[in-house]
Amino acid sequence: MSSKIRFQLSTMMFLEFFVWGAWFVTMGTYLLQPSGAGGLGVKGIQVGEAYLSQSLGAVIAPFIVGLIADRFFSAQRILGVLHLVGAVLLWGASVAASFTGFYLLILVYMILFMPTLALTNSIALRQMTDPKKEFPFIRVLGTVGWIVAGLIIGFLHWEGSHQLNLTFKMAAVASLVLGFQSFTLPDTLPLKKNVKVSVSELLGLDAIKLLKNRDYLVFFIASMAICIPTAFYYNFTNPFLNEVGMTAAAAKQTIGQFLEVVFMLLMPFFFKKLGVKKMLGLGMLAWAIRYICFAYGYESSGLFWLLFVGIAIHGVCYDYFFVTGQIYTDNKAGQAFQSAAQGLITLGTYGVGMLIGYVISGPIVDHWQLADGSHDWKTIWLIPAGIAAVVLVFFMAAFREKKTDSALPESI
Repeated sequence: MSSKIRFQLSTMMFLEFFVWGAWFVTMGTYLLQPSGAGGLGVKGIQVGEAYLSQSLGAVIAPFIVGLIADRFFSAQRILGVLHLVGAVLLWGASVAASFTGFYLLILVYMILFMPTLALTNSIALRQMTDPKKEFPFIRVLGTVGWIVAGLIIGFLHWEGSHQLNLTFKMAAVASLVLGFQSFTLPDTLPLKKNVKVSVSELLGLDAIKLLKNRDYLVFFIASMAICIPTAFYYNFTNPFLNEVGMTAAAAKQTIGQFLEVVFMLLMPFFFKKLGVKKMLGLGMLAWAIRYICFAYGYESSGLFWLLFVGIAIHGVCYDYFFVTGQIYTDNKAGQAFQSAAQGLITLGTYGVGMLIGYVISGPIVDHWQLADGSHDWKTIWLIPAGIAAVVLVFFMAAFREKKTDSALPESI
């Protein structure tokens, strides 16, 4: 790969996740803040509805990529169009005067944005001669972009000064830049143009055959179920941290992304030592521990450090369950329908699982709102901790590991 293409792809990844991280982390705080204090003054249930747009986008994304990008148009052109339209939608969201208007804009935006995650991966991988060695160094720029967005929000004090509407404008500008930059990327032609494929192959339905395997079915159910408590984190962590008095919360949340890189580097060692079952169990356990840290970390200034523990173990929560699950899925699917299998697990987790989590988390937060407008966060966080613990017990009791399940691909 030439230095020019490497720079183009790195910039693409940086901007892709900068755009997402610029508004997604603090959206809940923005929506909950009173309309007179820079927000929209909604309840928790509306926050859940807003984040639910991610799940709807995840459900629709495979159809856009599979039915359009793979067959009709070059990936970089679709990426450019989606981000240019996205820039307009994000700017509109920043000036929306009501939740209804805001929600409609964000819903359409996420339906258009979620396919870009697959498109950026496709564009990058198609330019590489050795993806196993080259892709990680390109993809890590995405994590850097997410971190930089959070640090900017913290540095400019947008949370404390009630100017979180500016996060959407910042994301809109970055999306505009990425939209135009996309048209300069190397041409990535559709792979299946003029190729006859079945309807089930187009929709990724062939991967459903995996669910006939008892252990994979147990894993699939556990994956969906663990995403129910996961949704609580994305919805309400930033509002929670701001409410309990953490300054520049969005910036401090990037600690999780910094350490995610470290945990990812340690992952091959733990994978070989523990195997797939214990790795998946460790990831589920980390979600329960994270929420227990949140439940007790704010009650006393002497335990405030627990909040940072809950933030810092993001790499274990995410990498050791979701990435391990992707490896396990690859090993089970084989080369016959690897892409369809990854689409299936994405649909089950980011689609169905988180959708349920987004639906139930809002009413739970509203139920434990106190008379002064604050919340009983101890009770709120113990609920997803309990759900994660139940899923962990179910998985460890029902899942049976085979030696072939723990085969480690060279790309990790």
